[in-house]
Amino acid sequence: MKHLAILGSTGSIGTQALELVRLYPERFRVVALAAGHNGEALLDQIREFKPLVASLDDEKAYAAIRDRVPEGTVLLCGREGLEAAASVKEADMDLVAVVGIAGLPAVMAGLKAKKQIALANKEALVTGGKLVTAAAKANGCSLFPVDSEHSAIFQCLQGRADNAISSILLTCSGGPFRTWSKEQIARVTPEDALKHPTWNMGKKITIDCATLMNKGLEIIEACWLFDVPQEKVRPVIHPESVVHSAVEFCDGAFIAQMGEPDMKLPILYAFAYPERLFCGAKRLDLTAHGALTFSEPDTERFPCLALAREAIKLGGNIPAALNAAGEEAVGQFLAHKIGFYDIADKIEHTIFHTPFLAEPTIEDIYRTDALVRRSLQEA
Repeated sequence: MKHLAILGSTGSIGTQALELVRLYPERFRVVALAAGHNGEALLDQIREFKPLVASLDDEKAYAAIRDRVPEGTVLLCGREGLEAAASVKEADMDLVAVVGIAGLPAVMAGLKAKKQIALANKEALVTGGKLVTAAAKANGCSLFPVDSEHSAIFQCLQGRADNAISSILLTCSGGPFRTWSKEQIARVTPEDALKHPTWNMGKKITIDCATLMNKGLEIIEACWLFDVPQEKVRPVIHPESVVHSAVEFCDGAFIAQMGEPDMKLPILYAFAYPERLFCGAKRLDLTAHGALTFSEPDTERFPCLALAREAIKLGGNIPAALNAAGEEAVGQFLAHKIGFYDIADKIEHTIFHTPFLAEPTIEDIYRTDALVRRSLQEA
């Protein structure tokens, strides 16, 4: 029996994780839950899974349900509540599926409490990769990637032994505008950008997929997870979304992980590692799929990808600035305040105008985040 803290429990990843707990009740037990604003959904989860600790980020949502929480569950609120859920002593593993930089304190709290981390929040490594990986090493904890691409790479590396990685192919569907001209893309609306061809995800990550910023963030994430320089991480457009990523080894051989798109597979792989359990996903039939295609991404039409690489080169606190600018700009785009390409423009201005810190502390990361957000909100 593995005891789980599900952080971000009412979102897409969190709800799928709970489906897996239902599928394997003899293998997994939920001891902590944390959500953002959806208090009623969290209350339903508390009633079903009976966690020891639960937390809501939103104070109004917390106030609306706190008197209805069943006995046996302590309901908390805010960042302190999230960190308490990540640190609950009965948990063996934290699934961190909290959106954005809000996931970083949960990851750090979990590592400090010596929890294994199933990481579905790439921003924690984008903003604080050096600090997160150092904390994991110091506390003897493992980071199990839950992003489909990084889980694929992790699975490919199980056959690595001591052999060197020559390159990592990070696949990408290309988003809804893969075949559109730059002129067409410049006119898209938030409603257009939210129509992802493959995955059903939250709004922020769906827009990041449309701009390819998501792939840029994943390059940074891969560098920290697998200890490789960015030059060895190659994004590849693969619209069929069958090859979830691949690793090339020093002898020229590639190992790829393939399957139908279903996030329950990487979630369950992290939960059950090194064992493989069936998640109920549709089985892949390669003969029915036909051709699989691969192409280079176009950074002229999708400049966010190049900006992410620039942020890695600059280093220090600049990836945190990149992330904050991206989150704020996407929010403004979703609110119809700016256009699609304004997202990249705001990110580019930010990474070249944020005061540089070569060795940021965790508080420096939070200060950089706040500075960038304030600057973009006031612009």
